[in-house]
Amino acid sequence: MNKSEHRKPRRAEEKSEFEQYILDLARVTRVTKGGKQMSFRICVILGDRRGRVGYGVAKGADVQLGVEKAVHQAKKRIITVPLVKETIPHAVMKKYKAAKVLIRPAPKGSGIIAGGAVRAVLDLAGVPNISSKILGKTKNKIAIVKATFEALKSLKSARMRMKKSAEIISQGAPALKEEEKNTEK
Repeated sequence: MNKSEHRKPRRAEEKSEFEQYILDLARVTRVTKGGKQMSFRICVILGDRRGRVGYGVAKGADVQLGVEKAVHQAKKRIITVPLVKETIPHAVMKKYKAAKVLIRPAPKGSGIIAGGAVRAVLDLAGVPNISSKILGKTKNKIAIVKATFEALKSLKSARMRMKKSAEIISQGAPALKEEEKNTEK
């Protein structure tokens, strides 16, 4: 037996549970003493269309290397979107740098009413009915994606809100005063 028979067989391309979408692909150049160094910046969105979504931004010497890095980063940043009656529980507006994003629940059957980067994120998250508006003065896709993720992270499920209000009621009035002090800081 030679060494090649003892080696593990190469893994075949495994089918990932997540779909990936390349949102932004840009050729970037860094000027150094030795000349211009070119690389690619890639923004990838991963989602399983069942409430989980993530994003990653990475650079690589070639496109494939950059995509692999971005996918690896996106897997680390996966969040779960709470859904209530095929939409989100409440409206949220979040800002990231110059990007401002407003997401609102929509009635059943209306679909995804969103544009550009927000639509890609919400589609891969699997939110069937939602309304969205990009309010900021930027066209930067990466900033818009980050603002969208901040909005999705801040969503509270109805169960969490009920639990919080039950805690406040069970603790009585002193808990309300304590909470008011914490919010004033």
